Formats: sequence, C-alpha cells, structure tokens
Amino acid sequence: MKIKCPKCKGAAELESDFSLVKCNDCDLEMSYGEYVKYVAHNDVTYSDILGDYAGSTEGQTAGTLDEWD
Repeated sequence: MKIKCPKCKGAAELESDFSLVKCNDCDLEMSYGEYVKYVAHNDVTYSDILGDYAGSTEGQTAGTLDEWD
C-alpha cells in the first residue's frame, strides 16, 4: 500500500502485513510502529495519536515519544 513518506513527503510503501514502511526516494526504512510515532511526533495534525498509544485520558496532553517506552 502506498503511504506518504514522513521524511521526504514522497510515496512510501507499507508492507501488506504492516511490518515495514520503506521509501526508495530517501532510503527511509522503519517499522509501522516507528512510522506512527514519527508522524505523530512531527505533525501537529496527528499529535493526538500519541495520547491513544501512551494511554492518556481525555483532557490530558498527548504526551511525548519518551512515554512510549
């Protein structure tokens, strides 16, 4: 499946089993989990995703990547 590369904004490929995101234009290669973290951390539009994965409740800030460990 084609998705937007978070690094170069080109077309990246998401493996059908959601295991890997790879962009041939900028040589980006990361797991889908890392991709979600990267996008959520670097794009304000998706920052609320951090709250979903970090376990924040409504009314709290979305958190940071450090909280994912």
